[in-house]
Amino acid sequence: MFAAALARNGPRRALRLAPSRTLAQLPNQPPSSNLPSLDFSPQVQEEQTTGAKSSKDSLSSVELRRRRIGRISFAALLLGFGLNAVYMGREWDEFELKAKKMTIENAPSTRFSRTKERFTDIFDYFNKPAWPELLPPPLPAPHQKPYTLLISVDDLLVTSTWDRQHGWRTAKRPGVDYFLAYISQFYEVVVFTSQNFYTAAPILDKLDRYNFYISHRLYREATRSINGKIVKDLSYLNRPLETVISLDTNPEHVSTHPENAIVIPKWNGNPDDKGLIAMIPFLESIGIYKPQDVRPILTAYQGKDIPLEYAKKEAESKALHVEKYTKGKPQGIASSSFSSMLGLSPSTPHRPVPLTYLEQKRLEAQQQYQEEQKYIRQNKDYLEGLLKKEQEMMASEIPGTLWEAIGQFTGDPKKKPDGSDPTKISDPNASKDVPADKP
Repeated sequence: MFAAALARNGPRRALRLAPSRTLAQLPNQPPSSNLPSLDFSPQVQEEQTTGAKSSKDSLSSVELRRRRIGRISFAALLLGFGLNAVYMGREWDEFELKAKKMTIENAPSTRFSRTKERFTDIFDYFNKPAWPELLPPPLPAPHQKPYTLLISVDDLLVTSTWDRQHGWRTAKRPGVDYFLAYISQFYEVVVFTSQNFYTAAPILDKLDRYNFYISHRLYREATRSINGKIVKDLSYLNRPLETVISLDTNPEHVSTHPENAIVIPKWNGNPDDKGLIAMIPFLESIGIYKPQDVRPILTAYQGKDIPLEYAKKEAESKALHVEKYTKGKPQGIASSSFSSMLGLSPSTPHRPVPLTYLEQKRLEAQQQYQEEQKYIRQNKDYLEGLLKKEQEMMASEIPGTLWEAIGQFTGDPKKKPDGSDPTKISDPNASKDVPADKP
């Protein structure tokens, strides 16, 4: 009966007609493709091979050539590295010793040490200043000042603040104009800042409008990096270190030469600040007395309030001077008064204590400062005219078009807007241009 129903109605109809039969009683049927399999150990089909050879055993000619070239390149690289290492161990030449500021006595002497020194210089290139000598050679006497004063900018001469309403604003420290004008009589003033040129140059143009006081300017590219910190290495300065004083507010900036440094507190914008002016007596005393080496003096004042300590020293020196001058004077003054009372000699007025050597030189420096400021006031229009001409000349050197920039780079003369050659001048008595180098 079930077979007849299966033949007549199909398998599904037959199942409905035979409810008493369970799935387990049915004959084995292949699993449905849309049902999950419960077989945890499925049958593995035997691997069938096609008879083709594996690519591991046979390589194409292109791949073989590529591997051969790779081996040859690697061998050439090793050979070049070895030859370069041998070349780095050569003896020092005069140019290298001068650039490193070393002598043949204190330079590394073994081949390994020379190789290590030169190899380190390759990776240390970006950590050093842009030039081996930051300043030009000193001027001949008597034009060169005997001492060099390095002055920082940030929080020493100026301070900058930012707010939403005004953006960045820069304020001058009280007395900065007088400080630069007065102290430049004794020192070669060099501004050494960690700022970049494009941010610091406008500030310095405001501080020294006519370039009277600041002899040289050094920016970020003149510093070096040691362990990720900015340092002003004075060994690159091209000046004798016994004549160099660095005035800064950050001890890290002068960590290579602390014996040449004066670290003062930062200026926070207080309009009543007198910290910069208070440093003048100490600095001018060095410029007046001219010691052979400033480093022992600066070392003796390290960690102290320099303006206060120096004021005590100067007061003691003044007291000794007065005591020495007035010693034995009362008797002379009394005898002179007794003689004048008897009519034997006219009375002489009491003479004041003469100035010390320091006070005399200080008075001369203040008079020179007053004369210089008077000259600037009287000739301000003339100086402004010179400054304007200089700015126009600098602006004319800036290329206005791409072709002018290429011409400056290649050395070709820059053409005028009308196409004429700027190296020729026009002769009003001639019908053609005359070259400028001809009479």
